[in-house]
Amino acid sequence: MAAWENDEEIMRFREYLKIPSVQPDVDYSACVEFLTAQARLMNLPVVVHEIVPKKPVVVVTLQGLQPDLPSILLNSHMDVVPVNEELWTYPPFEAKLTDDGFIYARGSQDMKSTGMIYLEAISRFNKSGKRLKRTTHVSFVPDEEIGSTYGMKAFSESQEFKNLNVGFGMDESAPSPEPDELIVFNGERTSRQVKVTCKGEPGHGALLDIDNAGEKFYTILSKFMSLRAEEKRKTLPPINTFIGDVTTINLTQVEGGVMVNVLPEVLSATFDVRIAPDVDLDEFGNMIEAWCKEAGEGVTFEYLVKNPQVYSTKTDGSVPFWNSLVEVIKKMGLKLKCVTCPGATDARFVRLHNIPVINFTPILNTPLYVHAHNERVHADMYKKGIDIMEKVLEALANV
Repeated sequence: MAAWENDEEIMRFREYLKIPSVQPDVDYSACVEFLTAQARLMNLPVVVHEIVPKKPVVVVTLQGLQPDLPSILLNSHMDVVPVNEELWTYPPFEAKLTDDGFIYARGSQDMKSTGMIYLEAISRFNKSGKRLKRTTHVSFVPDEEIGSTYGMKAFSESQEFKNLNVGFGMDESAPSPEPDELIVFNGERTSRQVKVTCKGEPGHGALLDIDNAGEKFYTILSKFMSLRAEEKRKTLPPINTFIGDVTTINLTQVEGGVMVNVLPEVLSATFDVRIAPDVDLDEFGNMIEAWCKEAGEGVTFEYLVKNPQVYSTKTDGSVPFWNSLVEVIKKMGLKLKCVTCPGATDARFVRLHNIPVINFTPILNTPLYVHAHNERVHADMYKKGIDIMEKVLEALANV
């Protein structure tokens, strides 16, 4: 363990992991202090933007030889999800380094590891004096785990972001369990949260009332769950479609009713919907509207969340940065598995500005422990990730 324990890159990583930037209500001051201090020790320019009060964005920059060219943005988020310490083998903010080389900590996969890998990669170039054509920015943003309203969303809409002149971006994907294949995302599904309300006539539970909220509710539930079953079948053999490429529908909340023997006046159901990239969003909305009309009078729906459609980054050869990434990964004897992200990342806000983004976490041979108890990464895989990122950045910044 001594070699890992005394490794400066591992030491810096563990120090960052020890900061408990846990949602909700994160105090980011310790993260900002750590990141700005590291940037200055690495002799890299650093700026802290506060587009929204108490929601800082840290940007560390490696200046390029041709700063007028569109830049590279490597983005990560500082916040992490909550923990249940009783279910962890080691305290989640101790950043325990075990004798066999594993680092246990919340954020070790999602995504303080990726952020520090990005930072270490540009630090290596700065330390060696090797110059790249394009300027590279590494950004550390707040609040990704709670939707990014005051994080990347606000930052991407600001003049400060425009001043970065971003031509290509990277963000988190996921560690790969394979020893030679990295997982990348070129797009995301569109998240919609839909609440359907069914109104009927209240009355005694012994009646078979014609205008019945329960009947309408059943019709709506059948429509949504039938589509869910249809999409689920696509993920099963022999089709085996990746979950990011299908539409997922999950019933998450049910409300209504006053007593067992009283017919409810109102019943409502809320669905978490993640719409596949190839689905027309207007047609999808029209379908829900048609279901409500079919269910009867007094059935309406509303969007609690209605995210806009964000088009995926093209991988057809038309984006030179993607071509360069594929080429350099191949030269390293590795492969890329490109899929649609099943969840949501900050990349969607950058893509909204017509900037190509590839989600890229260069960590191999690592089981997925994102948001799980005992989240961990092996020191060797973290170090290898920096090696990979160094070569990738050289290729991207010289496009």
